[in-house]
Amino acid sequence: MKKSNILMFIAAVLPFGLFLFPLWRITLEAPQYPTPLAMNIHINDFSDVHPHDIKNINLMNHYVGMKYIPEAIPEFKIFPIGIIITSIIGLIIVFIGNYKWFLGWFILMVVVSATGIYDFYIWEHDYGHNLDPKAIMKFKNPDGTQMGFQPPLFGTKTILNFKAHSYPQLGALFLALGIAMAFVAFWVGKRGNKKLTL
Repeated sequence: MKKSNILMFIAAVLPFGLFLFPLWRITLEAPQYPTPLAMNIHINDFSDVHPHDIKNINLMNHYVGMKYIPEAIPEFKIFPIGIIITSIIGLIIVFIGNYKWFLGWFILMVVVSATGIYDFYIWEHDYGHNLDPKAIMKFKNPDGTQMGFQPPLFGTKTILNFKAHSYPQLGALFLALGIAMAFVAFWVGKRGNKKLTL
């Protein structure tokens, strides 16, 4: 098997790491919580980082009118299927062996990943801004508008006396490595093809 095909095979398999490791983690730090509250977002589930973290986040958010974090969302059914299908397409491309298709798979995965990140942002925005008007505690911005509690898409953000951190985890690294390796496979395949034609 050509070196480029081996690289593309690894690229197509790496996204399956999403089924083994968390994709993202949101952590909330505050003086009243010596142990920060945190939850992992998997490709098909939410999970506590420490026991009862999600329950405590829901209890805390209830006071400002935020929705409860659901046990399941539609994306938990869609994303696993999407990763399985795109990885199978990647494996089929390996056996076709044309390096130009490697670039096509790379572009496909960039689009799929960008769509997933955008969907995550929309979910976060709705979660942080669509608040219950009957909430016990209401906070206003300096301009009088209702304060939102959207955690950052990536990075750290101060929300009242909380510091919210949002960062990718090992599952996202596997996906990113797979996408990057597909581009390397394309580059190696193109380079090898040039040598053959000289």
